[in-house]
Amino acid sequence: MENLSESAIKEHLQVLPGWAYQGQAIQTSLKFSDFKEAFSKMTQIAFECEALNHHPDWSNVYNQLHIRLNTHDSNGVTEKDIALAKRINKIIHQD
Repeated sequence: MENLSESAIKEHLQVLPGWAYQGQAIQTSLKFSDFKEAFSKMTQIAFECEALNHHPDWSNVYNQLHIRLNTHDSNGVTEKDIALAKRINKIIHQD
């Protein structure tokens, strides 16, 4: 898979609120009301990751979740990362 240019990444980020490009990856940090809500969102995200066969680097401490996406095979950001970020935002912002 081909890496996106920095300008293409920045263009995609315009429609991905809360995401930033840093260190050959896109990333976001999220805060939830409690651990239960954070873990519930992580579970929903995990199903999307499996569906795309693309898995994030992420960490969770109580109500906080940090997600970092890049395509390890190409050591950069690809369309796979953008697609997963869009699915994550859809989960995070659903009510």
